[in-house]
Amino acid sequence: MRGPAVTRPHGATRQARDAVLVAGGALVLVLAALPVERTSVPGAEAAVFRAVNGVDVVPFLLVWPAMQLGNVLVVPASALVAAAFRRWRLAAGLLLAGAGTYVAAKVVKDLVVRGRPDGLLADVVVRGAAAQGRGFLSGHAAVVVTLLTVAWPWLGRRGRIAGVVLAALVCLARVWTAAHLPLDVVGGVGLGLLVGGLVRLVVGRPR
Repeated sequence: MRGPAVTRPHGATRQARDAVLVAGGALVLVLAALPVERTSVPGAEAAVFRAVNGVDVVPFLLVWPAMQLGNVLVVPASALVAAAFRRWRLAAGLLLAGAGTYVAAKVVKDLVVRGRPDGLLADVVVRGAAAQGRGFLSGHAAVVVTLLTVAWPWLGRRGRIAGVVLAALVCLARVWTAAHLPLDVVGGVGLGLLVGGLVRLVVGRPR
């Protein structure tokens, strides 16, 4: 005879999913960092970069505002919006995730050193002001992904679709403007998932 069915608490299931998100983000970050070299770019990555950077059908003035969704200033702005709707847990999570991502990105940049595309490849099309400092990883990609990850449980279907589209635009824009190479962006996505998952474990989800 079968014993009584064991019902797993819903909260435990959610925590398990968040833990998987953390592990997945860490894996993406590590896999993106492994091929990175200080003075050269892998052939496949260079090919992907040129395919994106070479597209010239969208004016830079239209891309720049969307790209700023990954700016660190979006962190307090998004927290203020959440607070205005009295989503205090979400506001705290956004602030915590933004600060954690900023600090973690600085640490990664010191561990995995690589310059910007125009210093590593020839015939790079730089759009806007040339990015300075170290290239790996993309802070813009990390910020927009970690904010989306934290906000995900509070969003409806349309909000989630819009968030994914906007995050993808930020990531593509960073390569298109020659601010980053593709693996820089992938590493930023991994860090965003990692930090966002950790924050969700800490602050929890909406009821």
